[in-house]
Amino acid sequence: MIKLTADMKQMLQENLAYIATVDAHGYPDIGPKISVYAIDDQHIGYYERTGKQHYQNLQANGILIIAVANKVTMRGYRFHGKTELHTDDHIFQDAVQFAQTHDLKRPLTVPVLRITRIDTLDAGPKAGEILVSED
Repeated sequence: MIKLTADMKQMLQENLAYIATVDAHGYPDIGPKISVYAIDDQHIGYYERTGKQHYQNLQANGILIIAVANKVTMRGYRFHGKTELHTDDHIFQDAVQFAQTHDLKRPLTVPVLRITRIDTLDAGPKAGEILVSED
């Protein structure tokens, strides 16, 4: 079972994360998401507000990578897995409440990544090293 470490959770909390999805033709789409957060030791979520290409890709195939790095320390992580789109449970309701409290656009869904692999995003010889994988 793959688990986030305290360092990984802190990295997600303190830095801007980027997500990557892929469409049916294999064309990737990458973009920043300020709402990325660790839900628990095995899942990462974010608030999908735009409903554009990332959302469409996740509806079609659920493939998601989340990358986060710190420019100063030149360290980071890449999280791989499949998503489940939450639209009517406590995870989604918490997101809606957060949006209302902070005067933000209501999310359409909360994609939740079940982590199946974690890589380093460190600069230098450890770049891209697989730290843990279900394979």
